[in-house]
Amino acid sequence: MANGTLRLTWKKSTIGYPQDQRTTIKSLGFTKLNQTIEKPDTPSIRGMVYKVRHLVHVDGEGEINGSSIHSQS
Repeated sequence: MANGTLRLTWKKSTIGYPQDQRTTIKSLGFTKLNQTIEKPDTPSIRGMVYKVRHLVHVDGEGEINGSSIHSQS
């Protein structure tokens, strides 16, 4: 993982969650569950990740907007 990127894995389905969270997952570029993508570490991407932090796993990053992102098993 290069410095300045976030490695994101979509770990939990959006079924039962609001439409805006489903749209955020799609806006991040996810198409399949358990897919891993890399995104640049920008404030807009961090904001989207913070919104769906309960649905995604962030590798190699300790904090998103002051809130710890924990490894979800």
